Amino acid sequence: MSDSRARRPDRGPAGGHIQNLKLKLVVLVIVCALPLFGSLSMWLRGISLIPLAAYGLVSVLAFFMYWADKRKARADAWRTPENILHAVELAGGWPGALIAQQVFRHKTRKVSFQILFWMIVVLHQVFWIDQLFLGANLLALF
Repeated sequence: MSDSRARRPDRGPAGGHIQNLKLKLVVLVIVCALPLFGSLSMWLRGISLIPLAAYGLVSVLAFFMYWADKRKARADAWRTPENILHAVELAGGWPGALIAQQVFRHKTRKVSFQILFWMIVVLHQVFWIDQLFLGANLLALF
């Protein structure tokens, strides 16, 4: 283990420490509210179960991909390419990725990664704002 790793406190699940946990839970609830409401609404209206299922299943996949990538990073092994992580986030796995980032303290400091991650989150928010409040008219313009 390198000296920098030896000096850092363990913030993963073994250490059980997530900094600013209450604030991060509030942010998680806020960013998940529209997709959850929209997905549930689509399912309850008989339109489709796919968005709800996709967010759940792909989030679990994203969580485990981050876990595996963190393990590989610690072992200096072959890593999961960032574009693969972002593709899974875009497919609906961003809630699981967000949780994994905090639990494993993985990919939280790389600014370029975080910018694209949050752009994906915003894209999902815009999609659900359009679906729920604008009659799917905004995205029809593109």
